Amino acid sequence: MKQDLLKVSIRQNAIYVPVEFITGNNKSITGTTSVLVANASKLGFTFSEELLHVLNNVNPKYKLDLLDTLKEITGVNKNWTPLVKEWNIPTGETVLDHIITLFGNIFQTKKGTKLNCGHLIPHGTFPLERYNGCPFCGTPFEIGKMAYENQGSKLKVLELWKDDDVKQFYEDLLQSKTALDATQVDSLKILLSEFDLPQNLEIGIKETLMLVIDILVENNRSDAAQILFNHPNDILRYLWYKHTGFLQIIEPKTIINRASKNHRNIIGPLDKTGVARLQSKANLKLKYSRQDCKRVATWLNNLDLSAVKSCEIMHPKRGMWVRFIRALRLAEYSKRKGFENLAKLLDVFYNEDYEVWQSKVNHFRLKSDAQNTFKLLKQRPGLFARSLFSNMLWFGEDETLRHFSEIADKIPARLVFTLSMYAQTYFDKNATRNVKPLGGTNKRVAANQFLKLYEDSHLKEMQSKIEDLCLEVMRKRFASMENQNKTIYIDEGLFHIPVAIGNRSESVQDLPSALMGTRFPVEGNTVRLFLQWGQGLAAQHLDMDLSCSVAYDHHTDFCSYSRLVIAGCKHSGDIQHIPHNIGTAEYIDVYLDELDTRGAKYVSFTCNAYTNGSLSPNLVVGWMDSKHPMRISPKTGVAYDPSCVQHQLRITQKMTKGLVFGVLDVKRREIVWLEMAFGGQVVQNLDTKAVEALLNKLNSKLNIGHLLALKAEAQGLEIVSHAENADETYDLKWATNAATVTQLLID
Repeated sequence: MKQDLLKVSIRQNAIYVPVEFITGNNKSITGTTSVLVANASKLGFTFSEELLHVLNNVNPKYKLDLLDTLKEITGVNKNWTPLVKEWNIPTGETVLDHIITLFGNIFQTKKGTKLNCGHLIPHGTFPLERYNGCPFCGTPFEIGKMAYENQGSKLKVLELWKDDDVKQFYEDLLQSKTALDATQVDSLKILLSEFDLPQNLEIGIKETLMLVIDILVENNRSDAAQILFNHPNDILRYLWYKHTGFLQIIEPKTIINRASKNHRNIIGPLDKTGVARLQSKANLKLKYSRQDCKRVATWLNNLDLSAVKSCEIMHPKRGMWVRFIRALRLAEYSKRKGFENLAKLLDVFYNEDYEVWQSKVNHFRLKSDAQNTFKLLKQRPGLFARSLFSNMLWFGEDETLRHFSEIADKIPARLVFTLSMYAQTYFDKNATRNVKPLGGTNKRVAANQFLKLYEDSHLKEMQSKIEDLCLEVMRKRFASMENQNKTIYIDEGLFHIPVAIGNRSESVQDLPSALMGTRFPVEGNTVRLFLQWGQGLAAQHLDMDLSCSVAYDHHTDFCSYSRLVIAGCKHSGDIQHIPHNIGTAEYIDVYLDELDTRGAKYVSFTCNAYTNGSLSPNLVVGWMDSKHPMRISPKTGVAYDPSCVQHQLRITQKMTKGLVFGVLDVKRREIVWLEMAFGGQVVQNLDTKAVEALLNKLNSKLNIGHLLALKAEAQGLEIVSHAENADETYDLKWATNAATVTQLLID
């Protein structure tokens, strides 16, 4: 049994059991099954009745593989020892202790204790009996074992996945009508390596297409990949994905700038921005074998598009194309017999013997020529949709919406709903929008200046017109579908789960996954944040920091390595060096009652790379919650219990310096899961207003319940309150597969 498939199923709240592994026919629970259930419970999992019956009849080797996979996912074999023992009780260390220790080591005083790291801790400074390592340089010496398990108050119920369920999930990912997040991409890569490609299946998204093409090329099926390319920029996207790992075409200068900024340092002599810039440029240099060159030349030569049309599409990425043409020796191949189309393409491209569509749009728009502007925009409905709001302010809503309605049926459903969701924020003069440029960090953008030309009542009217138009478009699409059913059941929980449109996650969720914007209710009075990094790496200086920012009405406070104790929060201590191969951990306890009493609004959970560079690969971050008290080991300070973990992420994005991974709403006692990248070494670099803007954006997102209610209204279905009475049933189990939900987005 391959454990990768088990990991894919666990992300979907299930366990995959192939038929060939079911070897017995036991009616009563066997001893090995009882042990498996008990151990899984300690890790925070339990099994449905159907799954338990199947697991009772599989061979013990499979059960062992399953338990090992659950342990790997929950990280119980990692080192979770913090710097301070029993860190919920403050050590009393101060800045003065660090200053005295610094001078003591400079002048080599002998009145103190010499530690394994070489530092001398003067008497009367740090209480060394409270530490697992050096309190001055953050080097750990002692490694403790996990002390507590099974403190969690809510177990994650895993269902049974059969062969058909895996194959259906595989097809759903390929057909997804929205871009896959990092977890789905990772799952799809595993499935592509395990199963053959389904026949006659339409792939929904360009990014997904690149993963499929990669598998075909690896299997020496370049001819099959050829039919999947529609234009030259599809080929460019694939080449860039193979070179950088990014499924979107992120400009080289963006990657170089991010790498350079990530190596800035508060301490001047440690600033390595120049070195990082040079290294990043070197890493982006292109080099291809003759086999690769011929493959790409053949793809370009066999495209169905005319040379002029191809060059127009290539123009926005002209700088990148010039580099690729040289690296792939395309000029050389264009002179060979059979590559006449490639020769024509390069001739038109280098002579710039083509017109650029966007330049014509800009020309007529600046002349306020609405007729010709909209005539061009109607040729490309997707770009028309993306510029709809600004054109409404430029030309007026009535004329703009009249032209837009003519091509609204050609707009992908995900764009239609995006327009409806974000209209309220865009047409608000006082609102700030949270945007994330391709390859960049989240930024706060002020309202469009042209909004000042309109009265508030007029702007609200614009919002209403957009929402009405978008809803009418989707009603027509749902109504056009033939449906013989009469009743529908919609689980109440679906009204709290967002549809996967925009704001894709860049981190992998190895535990049962959730969509960005999902709200987790807090059961206890304490939320425990955790950060684990460095597993599999040699001992070195690798300083990752766990922090949180507390927002009040008129000020903010923060808890981090520099402020271990603040009102409502306690930190486990700053580890700056990782031990060999096993990693290390930091924690923060957040006390809701105390924060609520002091009037705190929300708490942002953050992690940063203090060391030059980005967050460490495979760094794991998340939070724990339980209605039962979560204990801390007085001997080692270990406070991790997998049964209490509510949500966790594994960092895979190699350009992230700082990350907000959740926001606690203190009044509502719920945690909103989100990802917001930001720059800087410390939590003080976080723009709290940008967090608020992102929260507002997530709050405006369409939820699955409302989408299904719209479908029911359009198709004349009666909504019933009991699933057994419905012809169509939509429950929480169905919604765990976000790719399946996107099939409701009818194009």
